[in-house]
Amino acid sequence: MKNNIYIALLLLISTCSISCDDYLDVNTNPNGPDALLQPELFLPQIESEFAVAIQWDGRFTGFYTQNWAHTSGNTYSLNLHSNPLSDSYAQLWRAVYWSMGYNLSDMIKSGELNEKYDFMGVGYILRAFGWQLLTDYHGPVIVTQAFDTDRRTFDYDEQSVVYQEIQRLLQLGIESLDRTDGLSPEDSGLIEADLIYQGDKEKWKKLAYGLLAINAHRLTNKSSYDPQQVIDYVNQALAGNQDNALIGFLGKVSANTNFFGPLRGNIGYYRQTKFILGLLNGSNPVFQDPALLGQDPVFTTEEEYLNDPRITSMLATSPDGMYRGITPEIGISEWTTAEADKVPKNFWNEEGYRGSNPSPQIYFFNNEAEFPLMTYSQLQFIKSEAAYLAGDMGLALEAYKEGINAHLDFARDFAPDQEIYDQRRALMESSTVVFPETSAGLTLSKIMLQKYIATWGWGFFETWSDMRRYHYDLGIEDESQAVYQGFTLPDPLYEANNGNPAYRARPRYNSEYMWNQEALEKLNAFEEDYHTYETWFSIIE
Repeated sequence: MKNNIYIALLLLISTCSISCDDYLDVNTNPNGPDALLQPELFLPQIESEFAVAIQWDGRFTGFYTQNWAHTSGNTYSLNLHSNPLSDSYAQLWRAVYWSMGYNLSDMIKSGELNEKYDFMGVGYILRAFGWQLLTDYHGPVIVTQAFDTDRRTFDYDEQSVVYQEIQRLLQLGIESLDRTDGLSPEDSGLIEADLIYQGDKEKWKKLAYGLLAINAHRLTNKSSYDPQQVIDYVNQALAGNQDNALIGFLGKVSANTNFFGPLRGNIGYYRQTKFILGLLNGSNPVFQDPALLGQDPVFTTEEEYLNDPRITSMLATSPDGMYRGITPEIGISEWTTAEADKVPKNFWNEEGYRGSNPSPQIYFFNNEAEFPLMTYSQLQFIKSEAAYLAGDMGLALEAYKEGINAHLDFARDFAPDQEIYDQRRALMESSTVVFPETSAGLTLSKIMLQKYIATWGWGFFETWSDMRRYHYDLGIEDESQAVYQGFTLPDPLYEANNGNPAYRARPRYNSEYMWNQEALEKLNAFEEDYHTYETWFSIIE
């Protein structure tokens, strides 16, 4: 009996040895499985990581554009990109190279192998989107050698190279989505996996054309700039708010919550600035309309301009019910303790630095709120500026009005009192200052400031790119000729800036400054003022 047991054990060990060897042989890559997962298992995480990275780094880019400022003033918020010893503003870098990175490559490859060509198209577009935002944010980035597994150090590409690669990827994305062979979105799994467009291939193609428009329009300072090409791209892009690229969140636990929601607690120390306040309370000189003084349905004093209806959707009041903004260099210290009721509430509509469930909710600053990645109004203002630069003033005015109205429609959903919103909107639409009757009343400043409003709180890299294209209006002596009237840079700037504003974020410390130093030295990225080096797209040539 005992011998039979030994024989059985020997047979079991032998069998286990053979089967275990077979099992272990499924991988030649010691770091992960060689067999590709189905593409639908990649996409939701890729989209979520991308959106969160935009929000994460947008907190700091929003300081440069004065979307908001920190309650402590310039001790925290103005010049973070001068510090190379930090990863706090390089989440997009991490997302593009790691969270998306090889996962996106595998998703595209898996889509091709499994005849799920719609995933290929979405993958190419997302990779292009990542490159566009990353290079607009950091300047030179690693593209050509990015996913070369034989390398341990990587050379940087100048933006001109990156921009061409973006165009190539977008065309590949459109071509892949146009394919009629392979599985449909219903059968491929795209409908269930896609958090942005729920598998709508036509909307993804429109997004691709929107990105082509953004890519081409960045080059307004280049002799090669073609405004008609930009207009043509916009005409093939988002056709209305129904095409807006929005990503939703469950909002149940921190891991599936909007990065700007109170559950995450990331923007409790942030407050709206005087600049955005001036644009929405009618006091900015570009939109002041004396005919509407004292006409506001809520604030009726003769000195009060008509408030833009979007002010209740986008900004927080102070505890005393008035709208105020803070100065970036000063923070909330301009008010004494006795004046605490004048300090603007946070974006969760509460005093202090924490929040719960905003009531009423301010814009998309809530746990489960959808966050925009591209909007119809954004593209209409791009079209308006392109037409303006081309001298087609009729088209410029048409797109300008379309952009405002589209964003007014978008923001209305967040209005706590839609009746008041509609009253203000009717008065605003009667203003020939805001809505010129003829193109003679349209200015570049009006286009760009309305675009600033429409991209406030989400289009951080778009707005910062615009401000850099116009060089922060530096050198313009007549304020009335400035594009961003009412916007002022901190004075003085941080001493390491050598008198220059920021033009780029430093590469991620934990990968580049730790492991890729030789490539950084070629960029002079160890210089203290590297973050002020002008980006290629903004250089006039």
